[in-house]
Amino acid sequence: MLYLTRKAEFSAAHYYNNPEFSLEENQRIFGKCNNPHGHGHNYTLEVTVKGQVDACSGFVVDLKQLKDIMNREVIDALDHRFLNHEVPEFKHAIPTTENLAIAIWDRLNTKLRTAELHRIRVYETPDLFVDYYGEA
Repeated sequence: MLYLTRKAEFSAAHYYNNPEFSLEENQRIFGKCNNPHGHGHNYTLEVTVKGQVDACSGFVVDLKQLKDIMNREVIDALDHRFLNHEVPEFKHAIPTTENLAIAIWDRLNTKLRTAELHRIRVYETPDLFVDYYGEA
């Protein structure tokens, strides 16, 4: 079994708000991240796939196809977007880095043909990242 990771970067804005909480509770729990005008991050995304090397091509996955899928399903949909307002997954979910990793997994999981999605890693900052390995 081989594991292959491809990186991409995107920028997006968001804010944290739970509509079930009061204004005070949202501000207490989320602090500055509760500002309805939002704030932005430059995210780094790592998509790791796993599989066997194809004897004919020598690939686990065609890197151009993986890049095209990542661009179409994730980068084009999230880059320079206000996640709360423009991305369907976050109409009713708080766009935390954790939920972002799950949403990216869901967008990619059924799109790969020759390799299996193994891990999504989303960096919000250079020293903060979330790993998601799908449902256990």
